[in-house]
Amino acid sequence: MNLDKACHRRSSSVSPVVLGGLVAVAVFAGLFVSVTGSPPSAMADPPSIQIPSEMTPEFVNSIDRGLTYLANTQRDDGSWVVGGGYRQYSVVFTSIAGLSFLASGSTPESGPYSRNVARAMNYVLSHADPETGLIATNSTSRSMYDHGFGMLFLAQCYGMELTEAKEKQLHKALTLGVGLIARSQSDLGSGLGHAGGWYYTPEARSDEGSVTVTQLQALRACRNVGIAVPKDTIDRAVGYLKHCQMADGGICYSASSATYSGGSRPPISAAALTCFYASGYYDRQAGGVGDEARMVERLWAYCDPLIVVSVDQGDTWGHYYYGHLYYGQAMYMRGGRQWDEYYAKFAASLVRSQNLDGSWSGGTGTAYRTAIATLIMQLPYGYLPICQR
Repeated sequence: MNLDKACHRRSSSVSPVVLGGLVAVAVFAGLFVSVTGSPPSAMADPPSIQIPSEMTPEFVNSIDRGLTYLANTQRDDGSWVVGGGYRQYSVVFTSIAGLSFLASGSTPESGPYSRNVARAMNYVLSHADPETGLIATNSTSRSMYDHGFGMLFLAQCYGMELTEAKEKQLHKALTLGVGLIARSQSDLGSGLGHAGGWYYTPEARSDEGSVTVTQLQALRACRNVGIAVPKDTIDRAVGYLKHCQMADGGICYSASSATYSGGSRPPISAAALTCFYASGYYDRQAGGVGDEARMVERLWAYCDPLIVVSVDQGDTWGHYYYGHLYYGQAMYMRGGRQWDEYYAKFAASLVRSQNLDGSWSGGTGTAYRTAIATLIMQLPYGYLPICQR
């Protein structure tokens, strides 16, 4: 495992992006922090305007319309919610929407969407328990989803030219949050190297794939910005995903599914790709070698024919947007011709399916789909540390 490569991040000087005539000035001077959690004081170089080569004016306009929709539908308390049974996941939706604004180049303190980022950040922070470290609403029955996405979003906010008081608040929430993740990890026993994942609640001490990848990505995001994360916790989580890899190369629902020959799940498999890359496990195309590279290549081979771009955004395995949220990140980090082809096709499909008000609707909810759509379309900007190559 190439841990140094996994932790690599770009310098703090980045270029802004023109979004439908708006210039999103990204000043990530304090984005990358020391292991003590103190952000560096140097300011970013003066920005210049640059549009990534993958992005057409049509794509840029679509992104701007989507972000405008999100900005206009943010609630007074800084959150986004959807109806029905998913209403309890307001921290999840708010975190993904906040990540999409960060992906545009705005920070909590600068850029055209800075106010939206700051309000989303404060909403998520308001649900951080100062005793247990859990980040979740009181109404949710699956609090670890809230916690994982909330931790990921807050980690991306950490160090972005914030006040000293706000940095300390973020540092405390992230540090306590890491502790909660470490304490709540399951243990598959010595025969599997004490590999372990996570389940819907901290006290469950069980495992399920979609919750596990959420916690693992949150841990990597925290480690990347200097928050202390037990290496053993990450290693055991990676071991869990390895255990859940099936004969066809995909990742099954849970450790028990692996034991009893449960089938692979395309969305969880796509998410595992992103987590392997973030943890320093690569296929040969991305620089990996040996058994680890072959393991990741088997996972790619499983995902490639299944995680496809659909004109009507329907599929045979469910969770279309969720699957592409992770598959898009893995494709971007891998790079090359396949990324170029995937991005052009997926972004074009999103442009065709976008509503007149700038949103994408259906499924889990409009705020959820719009946040994911705009997040994926903005990956070429390279602003999110967790997604950088």
